[in-house]
Amino acid sequence: MTYRVLFVCTGNSARSVLAEATLRAWGDDRFEAFSAGSQPTGRINPYALDTLAAAGMPTAGLRSKSWDEFSGEGAQPIDLVVTVCDSAASEACPVFFGDFVRTHWGLFDPAAVAGEDADKRAAFASAHATIKARLKAFLALPAELWADRKALQVALDDIGTIQAEDAAHV
Repeated sequence: MTYRVLFVCTGNSARSVLAEATLRAWGDDRFEAFSAGSQPTGRINPYALDTLAAAGMPTAGLRSKSWDEFSGEGAQPIDLVVTVCDSAASEACPVFFGDFVRTHWGLFDPAAVAGEDADKRAAFASAHATIKARLKAFLALPAELWADRKALQVALDDIGTIQAEDAAHV
């Protein structure tokens, strides 16, 4: 079975795109990955594209889009929605309704980092490292866990606490 995973944030220009591209690269045929925003910027942040390219991940077809594409009549069902906004920074997380599992993997917004190019690149690299650590844990979940929605929820919520420095332990 292929599970459809939607990563949602506000602008759909950085974090959710990093997660989408990484799961696409690593998910094989087990997962279909998408991303969207409640207020999409209309363009992918160039530092996100550079970060993905540096990691050897394909960026073709990535675009900033509204979550409206994934809701309403005619939209294909989603199995899991992962919000990646940073509630610790008082960033409003979008609310997305439907019959799917939802979890929150809060992550600082690297697009909000000011300063030199090196600072911005470092922020995107750090965000991507955390995303990769979380997705490694996600991909390690046993397939049968999807049949137990409550246990899946607990596992997914736990993954949302993983930080980049935890990657060696995943």
